[in-house]
Amino acid sequence: MAILGNNLYRKEQNKKDDAANVDLELSRLDDDIRKLKIDFDIYFNGGSKRPPLEARARLEANMKRIADNRNLTYAQRYQFNTVMSRFTSYRELWRRMLKRKGEEMA
Repeated sequence: MAILGNNLYRKEQNKKDDAANVDLELSRLDDDIRKLKIDFDIYFNGGSKRPPLEARARLEANMKRIADNRNLTYAQRYQFNTVMSRFTSYRELWRRMLKRKGEEMA
């Protein structure tokens, strides 16, 4: 009976650790979006020569990885969808501004 109790405790602890890791990843995504917005603002205001397309691609890959996670709680899914919608609106804004500038990207 003690072995069964230990296994249940470990499983619960693993779930808590996984949830904490997902929360940390979501806060990192939020920070990365904020940094990417700043980088694009710097680019559009003439502070850098190249748009930060590599950083955007890395961020999109991280978002896809988290979106594929089936173990998100409802609160985490809501937070992820909020972050994703903000990123999508920024991405469309950047696409329009790049198109206007004549540097359409893929």
